[in-house]
Order: sequence, then structure tokens, then C-alpha cells
Amino acid sequence: MPGSPGTVCAATVEEVIDRMQNNYEKIADFKARFVQEVTVKTLNKTEREEGVVYFKNPQRMLWDYTKPKAKKLIINPKQAWLYMPEDRIVYLQSSESIFKSRVIIKFLTGVGKISDDFLISFSQPDSIDGSGNYRLTLAAKDHDLGVRQLYLTVGKDSYQIIQCRFTDEYGNVTQISFRDMEINKQIPDRFFIFKPPEGVEIFQTP
Repeated sequence: MPGSPGTVCAATVEEVIDRMQNNYEKIADFKARFVQEVTVKTLNKTEREEGVVYFKNPQRMLWDYTKPKAKKLIINPKQAWLYMPEDRIVYLQSSESIFKSRVIIKFLTGVGKISDDFLISFSQPDSIDGSGNYRLTLAAKDHDLGVRQLYLTVGKDSYQIIQCRFTDEYGNVTQISFRDMEINKQIPDRFFIFKPPEGVEIFQTP
């Protein structure tokens, strides 16, 4: 039965990773809905956010959060903006620091291969889920990545990431699920450039 202990996968770990990497290298852009859940260890509380993510090669992303509050994270090869419209605040930083500190963004934007940063194996005891998708456990080679382990669910046919979960150095758990992905829709570059509205405060962050 899919997802049961001892299930034999249709591909090796190396084959899954190679197919994932080859797949993403062929994607010029994509759009997907996402659900992000963050469990804060010290508060034992989970916060849920939803929205739409836009991606375009090279190194362009827009995370457009719509629930429960609107906010935008816009990333291009030079800069990154986090816009909080309700607070009328914009946090500005170089995109280089974003790519270094946020592992899932680093992979989705094709900065590096996950096999360069992680030791990868099938998750145990369940190497595939109830739908036949692959479940991977990634152990960080370098503690500077800011995560202990990264867990990915990869589509059995698409070899796209449909869910990721990771624990940061403080024990907080983040899970992001993707659905309704649309590929190669010729998303314009202007999606990834942000001009702060008049009257908002801008803070430069490291």
C-alpha cells in the first residue's frame, strides 16, 4: 500500500533529485497557490497564511499573501522588498541575503542544487504518501543554512515540489503546500519590481 513502511519506490533518491533539477531547469516561470503554516515552538501556536506565488528565472519571485492579512515579498536578482500595507511599512534588503538564508527560495530560484547543501534520503518509515508522491528527508550539510532538516513531498509524475516542511534553529516549524501550479505563462518582469507607495516607511535590513 502507498505510504506504508517498507514500500519500494519506483525511483532511487538520485533519480528523483535529478528529475526534480531537470524539471526546474526547464521552467521559465510558474504561478501557484500556496498555504504556509508556521508553528512557533515557544508559543506552541500555529499561524496559517495563504496566497499566490509567482516565479520567473532567473531569481525572481513574488509571494503575494492574501489571508489573513495582505503582504507581499518581492524578490529580483538585486533587491528584495517585504511590504506590509496595513502597517504602511516596507523592509528592503539585498536579494543575496535572501538567497543565502531562505533555503526553499534558494532552491526554487535555481541558485544551487539541493544535493550541494543537503544529504538526501527517502523519508522513513513512509517513503511515499497515500497518493504515491515521493517523500524526502534532507539533512543540512552546513549549519549556516539556518535549518536542521528539510522535508519535501515531490509529485510522482511532475517531480515538482508540492509540499515542504522545515525546522529552523529555534525549533519553529514551517510547512508550505503548493497547488494549482501553472507553468511557463510568460509572467512579465514588472511583477518583480516594487515601487513603495507614498507615505510608507522604508527600513533597510541586513
